[in-house]
Amino acid sequence: MITLSSEYPVEKMCKSYGVSSSGFYKYKKRKAAYAAKPESVPWAELDERLRQAFKKSRGTYGSPRLAIELNTDPSVKKVSTSMVARRMRYLGLVARQPKKFKPSTESKHNQSISDNVLNREFEAPYPGQKWVSDITYVLVKGHWVYLTVILDLADRRVVGWQLSESMRSDETILPAWRKALENCPVQKGLIFHSDRGVQYTSLKLRHQLRKLGCIQSMSRKGDCWDNAVAESFFRTLKTEELDRHHFTCMNQLQSVLFRYIEGFYNTTRIHTSIGNMSPMKKHMQLISQSLAA
Repeated sequence: MITLSSEYPVEKMCKSYGVSSSGFYKYKKRKAAYAAKPESVPWAELDERLRQAFKKSRGTYGSPRLAIELNTDPSVKKVSTSMVARRMRYLGLVARQPKKFKPSTESKHNQSISDNVLNREFEAPYPGQKWVSDITYVLVKGHWVYLTVILDLADRRVVGWQLSESMRSDETILPAWRKALENCPVQKGLIFHSDRGVQYTSLKLRHQLRKLGCIQSMSRKGDCWDNAVAESFFRTLKTEELDRHHFTCMNQLQSVLFRYIEGFYNTTRIHTSIGNMSPMKKHMQLISQSLAA
């Protein structure tokens, strides 16, 4: 519009683009004022740091997490969430938004159901005391494949995950369970919570839980909030990573999941629920506190 304003009326062009002419003139005035300000250099420095932090987050952080990220450097002046939000709007940086999430639980079976021992108490003082698990599906070349995860509530780490082409417990929860045991020793009395899916009522899984002195817990019928942490992880995973791709093979999906879970989510991504730090940083903090006690 700026380059064509000498040839066409501004009002007509604004109408064609679906914007108001008053809004266009206000935008021009703001941009001219910004360029003329002597403090434009500090703004430029902040904007560059903001772009880099946004890129580091894979375009997933909104203004609250970006403000936390920028404020980790003690040598730089602190910025507020509102200031970051304003600069994001100016730079056109928009965090990815979640789509509606659909659970994939198959709970129509005759197996016995465990009580809801966890009872939405989604915090634990030390790793290996409370785990939650869930299964979701991902489309690969027109076919559904299944992702099983286990998260530790103390530090929100994904301690075990498994990709499979079937929903059988031998290919979903059991291998994920074995990987979780390799990554995090369980405490006696560990609460293992899930939904009522048939994979979690399998005799093999229950044998593994009893052998280690773990307590099984299951959500109430039709209540997704009882397993909110696991379902929230899947929403985050799909919004921040999986929705970017069209998968053509299992190897591609496996590689993407590994990079996201092990290379970003566990090691880098800021979690507000654990004090604005990554799961691995929280894990190391809890270990250090335990050794010092």
